[in-house]
Amino acid sequence: MKRTIQEQISANKSASMVYASMLVLLLTALGAAITGFYDMEYWYVGAAGAFLLGLILAALALGSGDSIILSLSGARPATHAEHQVLDNVAEEMSIAAGIPKPKVYIIDDSAPNAFATGKDPKSGVVVFTSGLISKLNRDELQGVMAHEISHIRNYDIRFMTTIALVAGLIPLLADFLLRLSWFGGGRSRRSDNNTAQGIFMIAAIVLAILAPLFSILLQMAVSRKRELLADASAAELTRYPEGLASALRKIAADPEPLEAANRATQHLYIVNPLKNFTERSSALFSTHPPIEERIRALNGLMGMYPSRQRRPDDFSDMPDIPNMRNRH
Repeated sequence: MKRTIQEQISANKSASMVYASMLVLLLTALGAAITGFYDMEYWYVGAAGAFLLGLILAALALGSGDSIILSLSGARPATHAEHQVLDNVAEEMSIAAGIPKPKVYIIDDSAPNAFATGKDPKSGVVVFTSGLISKLNRDELQGVMAHEISHIRNYDIRFMTTIALVAGLIPLLADFLLRLSWFGGGRSRRSDNNTAQGIFMIAAIVLAILAPLFSILLQMAVSRKRELLADASAAELTRYPEGLASALRKIAADPEPLEAANRATQHLYIVNPLKNFTERSSALFSTHPPIEERIRALNGLMGMYPSRQRRPDDFSDMPDIPNMRNRH
């Protein structure tokens, strides 16, 4: 049964929140285990402390800028004269999304790819490789731009930054808990609690071993859901799912590796740029859904709109949207 765009968006949002909640619960459980390892009566202190630590680190990360990511990627500002079509498409899609036009940056690399960054729509940045601009037509560029602007509009960068921090904190706490177990621990104030304390210690050690793996799986699951969400949102903006589907097909089929990409930034791109790693990795550990799955979802939306008979920059059949040109 085919689902509408709004149904896909709602389903992906719900799944993302479920996975994110599981990560928070995992972090809280580790905090409780570390404290309870010494005294079961005060496990809730560790739980609250771990939860608050995650919130503090997330708040600090959200306050940082995106200059580091742009610098690591070798991105530079695009000029209107140099990339007029890309600049126009960015303005069209930002108007359709109802957000300020993001800054447009270019990576001088022949491999086709793109990503977005920025903690909110006011600080949004979209980054396209020169290879993407040269290898895609205007409809395909518009689909990719809509996908990246959807990430900005949906606050995906902020959301994934928080998720990454929580997921990164879990292995640290798990390692700390394992080190505690090596040196003993578990001090009970009453002898009749020894059995319960022993069970708690065993559960804590098992949690410390498995938590890092679960945190990675959950983080990757959230990342995949946000990509599907951005795909569905892009189709809603362009009214033309075929454009993004065709772009994804071309990007995935291109054999050239993106030299500027690395493991730390791979999740940002519309298609995982580390092609060799992607081919070897399990779907559970992938930052992106399989291309076939994404294209299949977009194909399911194609019947919702009439075939495109208009110019790509003609938005006459779209609902009235407030002009955002002066809201920069």
